[in-house]
Amino acid sequence: MNAAGPTQTESQSTGARPAGAYGEREAAAQVREMFDGIAPRYDFLNHFLSFQLDRLWRRRVVRRFRPVLERPGACVLDLCCGTGDLAFALSVRAQASVFGADFSHPMLVRALQKSSRLAGANGSHAPRAFLQADALSMPFAAGSFDLITVSFGFRNLANYDRGLREMFRVLRPGGQIGILEFAEPSGAFFRRLYRFYFHRVLPRVGNTISGSRTAYGYLPVSVGQFPSPTELKGRIINAGFVEVNSELWTAGTLALHRATKP
Repeated sequence: MNAAGPTQTESQSTGARPAGAYGEREAAAQVREMFDGIAPRYDFLNHFLSFQLDRLWRRRVVRRFRPVLERPGACVLDLCCGTGDLAFALSVRAQASVFGADFSHPMLVRALQKSSRLAGANGSHAPRAFLQADALSMPFAAGSFDLITVSFGFRNLANYDRGLREMFRVLRPGGQIGILEFAEPSGAFFRRLYRFYFHRVLPRVGNTISGSRTAYGYLPVSVGQFPSPTELKGRIINAGFVEVNSELWTAGTLALHRATKP
């Protein structure tokens, strides 16, 4: 998709659809294959392509949910955790038990490697476990978690509404979700800059460094297909959540969506 393609506000996509994928199962398989392939360079590219801002964004997420993280006995799930960076950030000084889950095995291998190194230095800063799981059909009992976070992974789900319903199912009453995702800024200057970087610079650099011919070209397409904050809020409400709000960060280029299960 180029800069003149569909915008988020025009998108009514039901879920991620990589080029050539015509159903949910095929879309999920393609997304998994892409993430499996870029796992070795994933952490470096996240830091490099975000100009290290990803570290700031994770710290902000932690601050927003500190009351849950500081509650002894609480259970937290970082869904679509990738190599675990947010799960590790959530675990620092947390009284809650933090778990990470992702459907990409190579990503989880790297998360476990980092966890082993961290546990050797200070075990209290490591998540309890990393699990391979499909976000659309999680292997957890209803009412298992007090908080579910997803950072830059929700837009890759093959069905957004099913993902929200599944998150609702495994949350305890009063539990919260936090979905951090890219958004297209509303200001004309930042929107042009954002589109130029996402469509012209990021795919070339990301594909070259990762060795993938498609993964970072898919990223701007997935962002363009993703619902706007307003549309996503409606989907979250339809899934049964209350106290739904969106907080725009970094000139409106990303948003933290928060909600509570009644």
